[in-house]
Amino acid sequence: MSLRRFLVLPALRVAPSCAPRTVVVASTPATEQRPAGPAASGTTPRANAAAGSWRVETREHVDLWLHGFAMLLSDSSLVPTFRLGYRSEASQARRASNITTRLDENALVLSRRLTSSASLGAAQFLALYFSSWDDLRRGCLRFLRDNGDVRAAYDRESVRMYATLATYFPGSAEREFLRLFLESLDDERTRFHRTWWSQQQAARAGMRGQVAAAWSNYARAFDRFLRYSGQRSGTVLLTLPLGAEGRTIDVGDDTHFVAVTFPAASDDPRDAVFVMAHEVVGTVSNQVVRDHTTPAEQQSGESGRLSTLAAVRAGAILLERIAPDLTDGYRRYYLRTARQVPGGDVTAQFARIFPLPGPLDQALVRQVDLVLNGI
Repeated sequence: MSLRRFLVLPALRVAPSCAPRTVVVASTPATEQRPAGPAASGTTPRANAAAGSWRVETREHVDLWLHGFAMLLSDSSLVPTFRLGYRSEASQARRASNITTRLDENALVLSRRLTSSASLGAAQFLALYFSSWDDLRRGCLRFLRDNGDVRAAYDRESVRMYATLATYFPGSAEREFLRLFLESLDDERTRFHRTWWSQQQAARAGMRGQVAAAWSNYARAFDRFLRYSGQRSGTVLLTLPLGAEGRTIDVGDDTHFVAVTFPAASDDPRDAVFVMAHEVVGTVSNQVVRDHTTPAEQQSGESGRLSTLAAVRAGAILLERIAPDLTDGYRRYYLRTARQVPGGDVTAQFARIFPLPGPLDQALVRQVDLVLNGI
């Protein structure tokens, strides 16, 4: 289950440092050609306008930010956050070009700090709040310059930005991580990532169109659940680093960003739709787990384990209701990401690899049905 942030904070565009200290809310969607932020125009055909305005996009700065975490973290979880093989692919591309960056040089220090702080791990969401790398970088540098002191912010939007950054980087140790991480990513972007990212986008241009077409085919099926769960419109961001665990934020005014895996040319374009299903049921599955676990289980981490399983199972339940032809593919995809070989009775294998107590599973079914019925 992906972590979710529910701060009422619009996508931000930070004014250049030579201008007055302010944060400008991005009020107009960017065109596809602009390297702007998450609130950008998409490719969903007008025929599917009823499925709201969920657009399919890519964003270099989101990929760069997540790339940094992917290169620092080892992920052995049942449902890995990052695409299997991503780290080795990126490392191989760097070696082939004989490139070493500050991210390599600082990897050990950054990795140790990252694994010692829960708030730093959650900072993977941060890039989704900003419109570009320059905006993210400027905002973070101001926050660091003011030592995270919200009182140093000049206006309401700056206060909100500082408050958000402070949730991820609350103390001096976390802010030092941010400083070093920004410095490392800046060098990584200049020497390697920007060129490599552009090459990957060109290689997957056809797949991007296939994903947009797949989403167009199923958007109407998702429409009722999205409307009744308060997710009428938003942006689907195809990201190179992410795997079966997406990254989702809701920032108010019915604006939602869901970062999902960007399938390779040889993959099934529906993989992105599978992760979308997994992500949009997150609110439902989280609530069900909260309602069916004790305070002791929530403190021990058992509820976190159940939340991961519940999100995967809830995605399958949703697809059984709205797009049954996707359900088998969804189960196979999540089995593969759990490093299993799908075979035989895939439904039984799926239930065995992602087990839930009967009452919790039944509660998920009831809750998904309640949302679909508008209750």
